[in-house]
Parts: sequence; structure tokens; C-alpha cells
Amino acid sequence: MPRSSFPGGTSVSLLDIYADAAPDGVCGGSPHMHLVSTEAYIVVAGRGALQTIDASGFQETPLTEGVVVWFTPGTIHRAVNHGGLRVAVLMSNAGLPEAGDAVLTFPADVLADPEAYARAADLGAPEGRGERAARRRDLAAAGFADLRMAVEAGDGSALAAFHEQAGRLVRERSKGWGELVAEGPLALAQQSLDLVRAVEDGDARHLSEARVRSASTPAEPGYGMCGRLRPFDVSD
Repeated sequence: MPRSSFPGGTSVSLLDIYADAAPDGVCGGSPHMHLVSTEAYIVVAGRGALQTIDASGFQETPLTEGVVVWFTPGTIHRAVNHGGLRVAVLMSNAGLPEAGDAVLTFPADVLADPEAYARAADLGAPEGRGERAARRRDLAAAGFADLRMAVEAGDGSALAAFHEQAGRLVRERSKGWGELVAEGPLALAQQSLDLVRAVEDGDARHLSEARVRSASTPAEPGYGMCGRLRPFDVSD
């Protein structure tokens, strides 16, 4: 059975995008990339933008209330806050980002050294975590600026190198990801297929097992990559 009946094996969170400015003057979160998971923003308040880098280059997508935007694995993304930006985040493959499916856009010398990367990414003890999150964001913003400059100049080598370095960084910790996918979205998809086949055969006994479930967010938000994060507990 799936670990959760929440639709699609996804996770859902509320995210208040960081409002302070990085050294380049841009207010917002830490640029990063997921290697396996697709992410969606549903803008519920405020305004801002989503800056992205992929094989097609640099792009900026406006974010205003009611906008839905999603981006597939390999999309480097930076959430920009122009005022009170809050989004509901849907993430495929629930549990994978927490298991390490993310790489921050630190400068190339940090990415090349796994120990240096781990030190720069670690937020440590709760005391002073806000300051460390800001330093992490600022370092990622510096690497993002290098990547943006390269792709806007028509040079794809920096992006290709980042992809290669990201793959190396997550290779070891990715070994448990398959189980999370199998127990989440794959199990839910198989369950749906089984129900379709049961209905086709005239068997509707599963309807008697219907249940309503609800979830609430933690009172105290944590420090996510893009902002203060309140994940919903959607486990059964």
C-alpha cells in the first residue's frame, strides 16, 4: 500500500519567500535545482518572479496571485520576492527533496569539493539558523550569477559542468530514492490502475473504504531554500 493517499505521491507546503536582499540586490531565495522531482508554485499572495536557467537559457516568469507555474528536473530556479510573496508548493516524489534531491548553485570551486559543499549547505543548530540561511543564499546567488552570465553569452559549458557536478554530489545519497518513489507515486498509480480494472469488472467494493483526511501546517516555519517553509503532514 502507498505510504500516503495524498494525490499523486506529492508533498504540499506553504512558503513565504525570503524578503531580504542578496548582495546583488535581489530579494528572495537560494537558487537551486532538483535532479528528479518536478515542483509547482501556486501563488496565494503577493508578487514576485521565478528566475530560471535551463538548456534554453535564462528566463523570468512573473508571479502574481492566482498564477500556477511548474518546472521539471534540471531547472535551476530562484524565487524573487517583490512584496509579500507566498506560494503553495506541490512537489512530486514526496520525501525526495528531504532525502537530498536538490543542489544549490554554489560557485564552481565549492561544487567541486563535496566537503566544502556540505559545510556551505548545512544550516546547523537552530540558534543562528536565519543568519546561516542568508549566507547560504548569498553564496548560491553568486554561483547563479556566474551561470546566468555564461548562458546569456551563449556559453553552455558552465551549465553542463554544473549538471555534472550536481550528479556527482548526489550520487551516493540517491541510492534510497527508488524506494521512496516505489512506495509513493508508483504505488498510488498502481492502486489507481487496480481500481480501474475492478470497476471494469463490475467490482466497486473499494467504495466502502472511502475516508476524509485533513492536515495542518506547523506553527513555526523552518528555513527552506527559498523561504520560511511550512510543510503539511499528509501521511496517513
